[in-house]
Amino acid sequence: MAKIKDLAGQRFGRLMVLYDTGERRDGHVVWHCQCDCGNELDVRSGDLVSVHTTSCGCYKRQRAAEVHTVHGMTRKKIHPIYQTWGDMLQRCENPSDEAYKNYGFRGIKVCDEWHKFIPFCDWALANGWQKGLQLDRINNNGNYEPGNCHWATPQENNRNRRDNRMITFGDKTQCLAAWADEIGIEYYTLWVRINRCRWPIERALTEPVKRRKREENDENQRRDRECGTGEFD
Repeated sequence: MAKIKDLAGQRFGRLMVLYDTGERRDGHVVWHCQCDCGNELDVRSGDLVSVHTTSCGCYKRQRAAEVHTVHGMTRKKIHPIYQTWGDMLQRCENPSDEAYKNYGFRGIKVCDEWHKFIPFCDWALANGWQKGLQLDRINNNGNYEPGNCHWATPQENNRNRRDNRMITFGDKTQCLAAWADEIGIEYYTLWVRINRCRWPIERALTEPVKRRKREENDENQRRDRECGTGEFD
């Protein structure tokens, strides 16, 4: 007969193990425990050691209550995090959802952990969620899971769309809008250079924008006035 491991006096989450009840369930010792909230209950050794049971149930109720009140969330008003979670599941798992063709149909899945709202909410609050931000996948071909998601502004999210054309120059790859912001050129000007004029990427990104002659004349006149040169009426 296998030797029974004595768990008395050990703590598992909110549970303190008090004594062996003498009962056996499915080959496991049943221990009498006391929860931090004061409740007492009997738990199988396997459930304690595997951390399957870490409270009398009070922790789950507490987290559910926090979820319903976090940042003003109530049962009468759907919190944005809950809305984001629900939308994520719908577009990945409901073939009737309008966005399913771009997610679930392509094989995009939601990880097992995030099928429950509380773990998703905990991750969201610990990873920079703010009102107005959107859930964005870093790899657009990857699943919804903690290692592949972050919170982004709508502009950042749009730039990470899989139908965006990504441009590589040097050791950096980013979308056209991001390049336009970085080099200080109007998006439309850069788009025309690449798509209509068929400029090489290096030229499109590095050649300064030439100002119109009228703009140059206006600038020269401004400089003349500042320097006290030129003829004026």
